[in-house]
Amino acid sequence: MQSLSTRHLLGIKDLTESDIHLILDTAKEFKEVINRPIKKVPSLRDITIANVFFENSTRTRLSFELAEKRLSADVVNFSASGSSVKKGETLLDTVNNILAMKVDMIVMRHSSPGAPHFLAKHIPANVVNAGDGTHEHPTQALLDSFSIRQKLGDVAGKRVAIIGDITHSRVALSNIFCLQKQGAEVMVCGPATLIPKHIDALGVRVSHDVREALNWCDVANVLRIQLERQQIKYFPSLREYSLYFGISKQMLDELDRPIVLMHPGPINRGVELTSDAADSPHSIILDQVENGVAVRMAVLYLLAQL
Repeated sequence: MQSLSTRHLLGIKDLTESDIHLILDTAKEFKEVINRPIKKVPSLRDITIANVFFENSTRTRLSFELAEKRLSADVVNFSASGSSVKKGETLLDTVNNILAMKVDMIVMRHSSPGAPHFLAKHIPANVVNAGDGTHEHPTQALLDSFSIRQKLGDVAGKRVAIIGDITHSRVALSNIFCLQKQGAEVMVCGPATLIPKHIDALGVRVSHDVREALNWCDVANVLRIQLERQQIKYFPSLREYSLYFGISKQMLDELDRPIVLMHPGPINRGVELTSDAADSPHSIILDQVENGVAVRMAVLYLLAQL
């Protein structure tokens, strides 16, 4: 059986192209499982997984928890807001205490970039990065690629525009790495203030015109405006952002060919997408949510084999 080249999933940057294909192929098999009447398999019956979230999360945490339970793993949920972290306990002490309870795998979200990498160097358990600051969010990028593959047949040769708050997005960076490793072309689009300087060094196109991006792409992956990460004002108002960079169903219908519309959620309806765009036939946003469980099942299953 093929196996991953790494013991941890810390970022897409660390994966090879064959790792990505192995995860997506395995996810396809697990998607069939979760659509059966009996949705559980005993694959991780003797494995204990701790979900350690130092940042708020709904979608990602529930998706991981569901994936773990579908695989029959024992699950421990840890939230920093009600823990000894508030009393000054360090990250390493917190996790070592969890490991003392004989946990095999840690799924961690943290506001500091590099926190999962630090952890992976100091503990024997497998570590899965569920988002670290504005750095990476590898399972989101993998589920986005899986969703494109399910909808369009392949990722190679496709044009994908990532639109919105690129500067504060961990989803953008992971997607750029993931898509490029599979042979897709990538464009980033948004206000100049929300696109990092020198991002073209990653081999992506840069645009500040949302209509140009929509006309160019096969897939538009629209990102949320992350107001909670913005320490200063990057644009005058949400209304103005929506006016210049918001996407409506009318704009999609006016294109000379159909494109696929994606969003990692949660959507600010009326800001980056109008409701009629988010709910239109172009949209595969709910498919992304379903695919997230299958992809996370694949990641956990493959890491547990190492």
